[in-house]
Amino acid sequence: MANLRVGLVSPEREIWSGEAKMVVAQTVEGSLGILPGHAPVLGVLLDGSVVKIEPANGGEPFLAMVGSGFFSVAADEVSVLAEQAELGKDIDVQDARRALEDALAAENDDATPERRARARLRAAGIEA
Repeated sequence: MANLRVGLVSPEREIWSGEAKMVVAQTVEGSLGILPGHAPVLGVLLDGSVVKIEPANGGEPFLAMVGSGFFSVAADEVSVLAEQAELGKDIDVQDARRALEDALAAENDDATPERRARARLRAAGIEA
């Protein structure tokens, strides 16, 4: 069976790359699941969402928090280009909890810090 070639990158570094069976991302238009053979598509990532990558080797899925950015698919190649990105296994849970508390205590109309903090916790495997 064919696989996807996946790259998840931020301006600072490559977060993850490799072969995958499936990728799921949240775009501003809704959830998008990609399997091999998917039609070409370009989407805008939902800022403060989680990308799920199921590796081709059958290992545990990777979860990553992503900030604003783009998601593209062409010829079984998936590119996730995120302004901010962090693999769930690399997330400091205590730091993410503090960020959520700070975001909830802030008195402003910008929901982005709260969404990002919640996405960091979800990527780390903790429902927030």
